[in-house]
Amino acid sequence: MAGQRIPVPRLEGVSQEQFMQHLYPQRKPLVLEGIDLGVCTSKWTVDYLSHVGGAKEVKIHVAAVAQMDFISKNFVYRTLPFDKLVQRAAEEKHKEFFISEDIADIRKQFPLLEGDIKFPKFFKEEQFFSSVFRISSPGLQLWTHYDVMDNFLIQVTGKKRVVLFSPRDAQYLYLSGTKSEVLNIDNPDLAKYPLFSKARRYECFLEAGDVLFIPALWFHNIISEEFGVGVNVFWKHLPSECYDKTDTYGNKDPTAASRAAQILDRALKTLAELPEEYRDFYARRMVLHIQDKAYSKNFE
Repeated sequence: MAGQRIPVPRLEGVSQEQFMQHLYPQRKPLVLEGIDLGVCTSKWTVDYLSHVGGAKEVKIHVAAVAQMDFISKNFVYRTLPFDKLVQRAAEEKHKEFFISEDIADIRKQFPLLEGDIKFPKFFKEEQFFSSVFRISSPGLQLWTHYDVMDNFLIQVTGKKRVVLFSPRDAQYLYLSGTKSEVLNIDNPDLAKYPLFSKARRYECFLEAGDVLFIPALWFHNIISEEFGVGVNVFWKHLPSECYDKTDTYGNKDPTAASRAAQILDRALKTLAELPEEYRDFYARRMVLHIQDKAYSKNFE
């Protein structure tokens, strides 16, 4: 098991002012209840979405197992008509697991659905980056990862379990890029991943009408308890110039972070020219210097 379990707070009837002034600056996950999302929570049935979405082609991930693993790529990319995706993902018995992955703005992608859903007006329109359908099969588990932008996960129908980990616990998550190597977070292989037990685990259950605020850099693992429709709304927390302008999917690190990582790689290659005893000593000095100059004391 992972270490300490912390329930994600739930608040009802939060105003835009209350969120922006008091909750957003805390940079912690939060479940918002009672937000006006429009008629989507009652209207977006399998039949309705299939009819309105029609045969429009969408990109999806398809896997033979419930735990999708981005590192080993145990899934394939496919395109499927939207109505077929909804119908197949909704099947109770299935040999394949589906999740939609198109990166766009669903309001433009499916204009007939735009009037059904209201996004929480908790950020400025110019900060908007994308809105993404999350239509997933029952039992599907999406790998633990972080995003570089803030987002709302709107649970329109169905139920999800979401487990989150603080950015401060990144050293316990065995990262490969933006993803964790630990797939089975409920029963991890602690012989292989012993530090994972130190990671603090924030957990919540989402039902229709719930909105989960996921701050940028917070790791999250999402399990579909049943067939459901969700929408991720991403927006830019940092000034636009901080982001990679070639980033279509919103998952590339900020440009300054990418440059720093490249510089570190060059520094490590330079250290490799030293004998092991010296390399170890100066590497430890560098780590201490980074901790002293770059670590923040302001976050939990």
